[in-house]
Amino acid sequence: MKKINEAFDQLIYDAGEVLKHKLLRTDSTVNWYRIYWRRMGRQLLEQGISEFNSGVGRQYLLSQFGEFDYATLSKRDKDIVKIVNVLCEYYETGSLASTRERIMLDGHIGDLVKLFINHLVSLRLKASTIREREHYLSRFLIHLNEKGINSMDKVGKFVILDYLKTLDVRHSTVAHMTLRAIRGFLKFLFQQELIKTDTSLSVPKDNYRKQAKLPSVFKADEIQRMIDKIDRSSVCGKRNYAIVLIAARLGLRASDIAGLKFENLCWEQSTISICQFKTGRPLQLPLLAEVGEGIIDYLKFGRPVSGEPYVFLSGRSPFGRMYTCGITSLVNRAFISSGVNIGHRHHGPHALRHSLASLLLEQKTVLPVITEVLGHENSRSTKNYLRVDLSSMKQCMLEVSAVSDDFYNQKGGCFYA
Repeated sequence: MKKINEAFDQLIYDAGEVLKHKLLRTDSTVNWYRIYWRRMGRQLLEQGISEFNSGVGRQYLLSQFGEFDYATLSKRDKDIVKIVNVLCEYYETGSLASTRERIMLDGHIGDLVKLFINHLVSLRLKASTIREREHYLSRFLIHLNEKGINSMDKVGKFVILDYLKTLDVRHSTVAHMTLRAIRGFLKFLFQQELIKTDTSLSVPKDNYRKQAKLPSVFKADEIQRMIDKIDRSSVCGKRNYAIVLIAARLGLRASDIAGLKFENLCWEQSTISICQFKTGRPLQLPLLAEVGEGIIDYLKFGRPVSGEPYVFLSGRSPFGRMYTCGITSLVNRAFISSGVNIGHRHHGPHALRHSLASLLLEQKTVLPVITEVLGHENSRSTKNYLRVDLSSMKQCMLEVSAVSDDFYNQKGGCFYA
């Protein structure tokens, strides 16, 4: 048995090291696992459980979700199940098995794929998007190797079509993402003059259309209730209050809040000027009095003494800068502890961003203004929020004409006798 104190800390440290060095998870992912494991340890201690083993871990999941069907859980709950199961697996085996397909980027074409991936990294695409491209190109490369193709000069339309025949036609998204990855790869090679002709034009197009998910939004009174419940008497409470205000009132992404520096706060002009981490585009927003007062309260009475250029610091020594996962975690906790009924809604910083857009729509703010506030490049991205403006959609409803009884009484009708 392993004690939930020093032994438990050692267990989660060792499991985190395996995640980092064997499974190559990012530092932010490992930190998030350890944060939840410590939270679980505290909850077990409150229940009088001072020893941990895999049975305790599985009993913990039962206490959280009951007899659950994994497929019906929300994404957040699935993540919790996975995190706890990872610790149980490490406790039982002393190691962790990789559930990811191994990426194979060998040979000359593999080197070209690596150049393409580095290019995507330079464009600051999301890590998940880059992994997706790498995954599908790795599969394509395996197919080329099996066919004895080791030069891009031999990769043409018929080679690509031959590969598409090997894909599972039941999953349209697989074919779509495969084509997108191959097309982007070939276009990059042509632009870099690594191939002579633009063979990306020969990649067939599909009719796949993905509808963006309906954004999770909260009403103004729910957000205010969550803000009011934050305990501002503590150091972390002052920080969390300022962070939540920035997310709720200005709609900044978690990455931009985590990266906020003192140089971005223009007190004389009462503005916040940043270069958005996701898009690389500049954004200037008004520094609202409520937000400014929250930041000042944290800086004067909550922020540890530090030479860090970042505004928001972690709550524990050595008081380094905060990262996106930390911002997301504290907003999640603020919603949960406030008692607001989150239901099946996402409840992180992006939900506050969506809620701000929804509130602006309710106030009849024109779409170009909302686009500017959210820092979108154009209004196409902002149009996704129109679907949550139910009051305006109701104004577009048309009356349905009544159907005469003759229609139902005719031959083939419901009441035909």
